[in-house]
Amino acid sequence: MTKFLVSFHLMLAGLFGLYLGQPQSEGTPATIPVCHTVAAVDFTFPQEGMKQFALDPAFQALHPSPLPLNYDGMGKEITFKTPDGKDASGYLIKAKKNSDKWLFVYQEWWGLNDHIRRQSDTFYKDLGETVNVLALDMYDGKSTDNPQEAGKLMMGTQEDRLVNIVKGGFDYAGPKAQVANVGWCFGGGWSLRSGLIGGDQTIGTVMYYGMPVQDVEQLKKLDGDVLGLFATEERISKEVIEQFDANMKKAGKTLTYKIFPGVHGFANPSNPKYDEANAKVAYGMALGYLKKKFKV
Repeated sequence: MTKFLVSFHLMLAGLFGLYLGQPQSEGTPATIPVCHTVAAVDFTFPQEGMKQFALDPAFQALHPSPLPLNYDGMGKEITFKTPDGKDASGYLIKAKKNSDKWLFVYQEWWGLNDHIRRQSDTFYKDLGETVNVLALDMYDGKSTDNPQEAGKLMMGTQEDRLVNIVKGGFDYAGPKAQVANVGWCFGGGWSLRSGLIGGDQTIGTVMYYGMPVQDVEQLKKLDGDVLGLFATEERISKEVIEQFDANMKKAGKTLTYKIFPGVHGFANPSNPKYDEANAKVAYGMALGYLKKKFKV
């Protein structure tokens, strides 16, 4: 099995790393066994100071409690095995006909809630019911609508467990699966990391307002290009996005991106600060990108 080196704290850097304007320093990577044939990727991130970002009131203020949603989805809840010997769960809508096309959906920091289920259903329908859509439960069954609790849930996750959930999703989809990824905020970072974990099974990645991986050597291992849909905000700033673009070019990869004049989380209809006009434009870009990747 390939050795896959990863640190969950890089994902946290993706969301919060520039909050205090401090440079990143190297931490100690975890060594994770993989069941896929993927390139080794070493994600490193400083081990100290991250909890203050997730639990910081200023950051939590960017995430007002979502509006109530009682949604009866099209899909079903499933469980699947992960390489660490545990079970993981997800929300699955199967294609009408057998298909190796898969869209992995990554939650915001609230967890796998009804908003994510509804968004998964929307992608499924708009992709012509020809693509399997799997929303991975990165919190192992936990979710909340409270910003303080969301911060605690995110900080309570374990890096190796998150990677194993993603790898378990690829195992569930199968070795012939062609996988595109989409996610928002916390899930925006994991959408990109899913692309790295998936190796040559990855055909594309959409990330909504998640801080990207900036390491050129890591980005060289990414299969497929990236569509970035960002907001106007100080933490994931224009400078950060432009640096990501430059690093993607250095890695020989393609990034297409747009910075919307909206707040963090603008594309979530359950967000009290939802920006319908910009959300529609962003979704149109995401859907067009995915249709091209899946050839539907």
